[in-house]
Amino acid sequence: MELSTFMTLAITAFIIFYLITIFNRLVTLKNRLKNAFAQIDVQLKRRYDLIPNLVEVAKGYIKHERETLEAVIEARNIAMSCLKNLAADPGKIEAVKSLVGAESNLASALGKLNVVMEAYPELKANQNMQQLHGEIASTENRISFTRQTFNDAVMEFNTYRQSFPQNFLSGILGFTEDAAMLEFFDKAAIEEAPKVSFT
Repeated sequence: MELSTFMTLAITAFIIFYLITIFNRLVTLKNRLKNAFAQIDVQLKRRYDLIPNLVEVAKGYIKHERETLEAVIEARNIAMSCLKNLAADPGKIEAVKSLVGAESNLASALGKLNVVMEAYPELKANQNMQQLHGEIASTENRISFTRQTFNDAVMEFNTYRQSFPQNFLSGILGFTEDAAMLEFFDKAAIEEAPKVSFT
């Protein structure tokens, strides 16, 4: 075998091996992203399952606030639908935006429910209501933690995909777009410095 033929075969084998390595790394990072999303999915579903219980307990006390209760359930149902769409392809930009919007609407509806509940001290004192609030708060903490894990996986995937030479090769290998981070309604509140007063 001639030296030039051997060199051509060696270079071709190296290029093929290099493409396989890039492809496998992209698959690994995409699967990490999907796994991280699965953790968010579990926690959001848990919260969505708790909300009807919260509304049911509140119904017994705030009969004149039916519109508020219906708004919470409707917002929850829309968020669940958006979550299901995103679960089909975690990191898909449009699906992430839809979920973020739906979560924002749900947070707003829950906020209105909390304001209404303030006017009903006997509801706030209800043991079932206190337990549900505790479970929802615990779930919110888990969502925050798992969202950070997901966003870290998205960042790692995007950074690798955008780096040279992957930025040229990833489209050819079927990884045509970046994944989107999941930033919910609390982003502004988290970024805002806390105000402390000693008066």
